[in-house]
Amino acid sequence: MSKENMDQYVINVMKGLIIDGVSKANSGHPGGAMSSSDFAYIVFRDYLKFNPANPTWFNRDRFVLSAGHESMLLYSLLVLQGFMDKEELKKFRQWGSHTPGHPEVDRKHGIENTSGPLGQGVGMAVGLAVAEAHLNARLGADIADHYTYVLAGDGDIQEPVALGAAQLAGHFKLNKLILYYDNNRIQISGHTDRADSTDIAKMFESFQWRVVEIDGHDHAAMRREIDAAKAQTEKPTIIIGKTVMSKGSTKYEDMHDFHGAPFPPEEVVAIKKAFGLPENDTFFLPEDALAHFRARYEDLKKEAAEWEKKKDAKLSADSSFKTLWEALHKASFEGLKVPEFTPGEKVATRVAFGKVLADFYEQVPFLVGGSADLEPSNNTAGFAKKTTDFAPATRAGRNFAFGVREFPMGVLINGIALHSGLRSFGATFLVFSDYERGSLRLSALMEIPVLHVFTHDSFYLGEDGPTHQPIEHLVSLRAIPNMVVMRPAEATETAAAMQYAMAETKSPVCLILTRQGLPTLDRSKVAPADSVRKGGYIVRGSESETPDIILMASGSEVTLALNVAEKLPGKVRVVSMPSLELFERQSQDYKDKVLPPSVEKRVSIEAGSTIGWGRYVGLKGLAYGIDHFGASAPAEVLEGKFGFTTENLVKVIEEKFGL
Repeated sequence: MSKENMDQYVINVMKGLIIDGVSKANSGHPGGAMSSSDFAYIVFRDYLKFNPANPTWFNRDRFVLSAGHESMLLYSLLVLQGFMDKEELKKFRQWGSHTPGHPEVDRKHGIENTSGPLGQGVGMAVGLAVAEAHLNARLGADIADHYTYVLAGDGDIQEPVALGAAQLAGHFKLNKLILYYDNNRIQISGHTDRADSTDIAKMFESFQWRVVEIDGHDHAAMRREIDAAKAQTEKPTIIIGKTVMSKGSTKYEDMHDFHGAPFPPEEVVAIKKAFGLPENDTFFLPEDALAHFRARYEDLKKEAAEWEKKKDAKLSADSSFKTLWEALHKASFEGLKVPEFTPGEKVATRVAFGKVLADFYEQVPFLVGGSADLEPSNNTAGFAKKTTDFAPATRAGRNFAFGVREFPMGVLINGIALHSGLRSFGATFLVFSDYERGSLRLSALMEIPVLHVFTHDSFYLGEDGPTHQPIEHLVSLRAIPNMVVMRPAEATETAAAMQYAMAETKSPVCLILTRQGLPTLDRSKVAPADSVRKGGYIVRGSESETPDIILMASGSEVTLALNVAEKLPGKVRVVSMPSLELFERQSQDYKDKVLPPSVEKRVSIEAGSTIGWGRYVGLKGLAYGIDHFGASAPAEVLEGKFGFTTENLVKVIEEKFGL
């Protein structure tokens, strides 16, 4: 049998696995997976560089399935690769399997990222390509030299986040990024022309991409264009493949009905018959198909072994490379040095962050990131001045000019962090966390320690008004599972929060920072700043003394709480609560020492929504905050109008508890 005929045979076998997996689960998306099968097969069989013995090999090509609903396509390919057992296909979408409904990052089984929310896979692929280019420049082309392939569908291209990321990819001239757009022109509700008439080719040409259009089932055309993409060095490539939804179905080609539903049993039999597969043999995977798919394996193993020898030799001969290599593979950075701040000195926490970030530049060699066009406001400018912008001519640059692209920034830094040990950050205003929420959620779901920096954290930003004054955003971020939200009270807490963020290994961190200056606490009189790691700790009063009342606050309101405590009668404890998530991770004994259950007079103070504080103030306590939008006026005016003054809070608390 000719190679082309064997290729088609293996593709048919792969499609049989896709159909059987979806049918057994009685759930899934077979149509798009069948239309994309030709390209995905060609990439995996003939082009993808990987180590068959080690799915996490450093210099492997990365493959991102942005069209995550086509997950059975990826899982079938991973079975053919040998990275996943065929039995996992039988457990598609079932509890405890490695084959969930949409791919979830699982490098042991060859899955590079979590995808499903459309468009984000494209952005993460851009981030992976950025990481490769950066590492290529700093470690050498003999160590980091690989491609990033991404498979996207019509829905991905309709999502603006993909287009924002694509603009950056073109601007950065990421020539090792190859995007295949499976343009089958079908989505769940019908044909795409009901909702879209964009000339995608012209759009990507304007983004400075190399653009080609082909028959998405023509293997020779695919190979020709992949070869051409790899031969040029100036642009990322998009291959627009005109394909047929449910390619190979006997009755349902080019129909939207089975975009997201299993084929009827009789159609499954008919398809297998047409493909020349055993009609009643489910999950058919013959040895000759595996042998053909794995024809390159000895060469791939040899290439990986040769790379390992080069890497080991370079580690022995080049001390600077060894230092970088070890830093890249260091999961956690403990004990980083931070600048000192003078007690009583007024420092905005965004300013303190900027100083710490600049100091971390040398201490964390692969700390990279930037701001969504807010460098002076976010205080990332100091970091930026120590390096250069990442750009086509300066790919070793560690600062990223993302432009006004909050969501693309979020997905790019996720992709960068996924690559291999780079520590990435992105910064904007807290109110714009709404714009990048999808990427925040995925960073938490993927358990990657990305740092999301949000400044201008309350109505205290003043005159910009309610459009820019965050109210519900803190509680919104706190609602994301596995997200650590840290709102430090002053400069030393900010430095400690940054130390924590660099030591974290499995959770992203949201750092919430003020525009206005706040007095620095005298740490000789209160608990050390690294108490931040406990999420909540006493800054006024003694743990050994039961208080009459407890005031809890985060961020700028800790200073206010301390001032209020001075005016209230009795024993008043003040607790700084920079991170509710970290506080909840502490033992019950510790939490009860900080917040004694016997003390029912409790007040939380935070310049934002009061939602979430109920668990700490209890039924008899008071959650003081803002459950309405802000206003445009100087910060000191708003402070009075919204009741965030010592005098007003003393009055409110005394009236509440009859003091």
